[in-house]
Amino acid sequence: MSHGNRNSGPPVPSRSRCSSVAGRLERWYQENGRSFGWRNRSASKYVRVVTEVLVQRTRAETVDGMLRGFLRRFPGWTALDRARTSTLERVLKPIGLYRRRAKSLKGLAKYAASVRGRFPADRDQLEQVTAVGQYVASAILLFCHGQPEPLLDTNMARVLERYFGPRQLADIRYDPYLHELSRRVVTAGDPVVINWAILDLGALVCKPRTPECNACPLKRGCQFRKQHPPA
Repeated sequence: MSHGNRNSGPPVPSRSRCSSVAGRLERWYQENGRSFGWRNRSASKYVRVVTEVLVQRTRAETVDGMLRGFLRRFPGWTALDRARTSTLERVLKPIGLYRRRAKSLKGLAKYAASVRGRFPADRDQLEQVTAVGQYVASAILLFCHGQPEPLLDTNMARVLERYFGPRQLADIRYDPYLHELSRRVVTAGDPVVINWAILDLGALVCKPRTPECNACPLKRGCQFRKQHPPA
């Protein structure tokens, strides 16, 4: 995956600074992280990958509320592949974007069923699969192959940019600074836990419009807080 000209953004912070942030995130998550079914140790790779498709542009709590019923109906890739698209759309309609999600899941399921759920461990190969973009590829590499990939979305971008400083490119998919920064942070500890910690921090504390800076484990050293000190 090409991230363009590396000189298009600010310098990536040192590994020691990223490690300090990762440690604070992990400690905060142990006390404050959200509890969802797909985060249980017993959750399968299938459950975790499907969930990442569903949570894009949707609140995690909303997905959590429908996931058990969804999994009873579609317990694995084969069941999902055999399902009618219209049935899948009907099941997904309550969480929105149902046509788009149904198309994505059907494309993913068709491929997964053909390879018995054994996705390739190579990003370039993954991104050739229908419905597998950058984010879902990262989820597959993280949850299926144990590769320390960041689940980089707008929430993770917001948290990291507020703390370390902003990117320069408008589209997070192509910003080399943000990709290198996020990878450096998630590889500084348990990648799965740090990913979930950043996503939870963005949802609960470092919110888009009303961040609760005084409750943030990253308030010390945060660039955003320096520029926007809380009252």
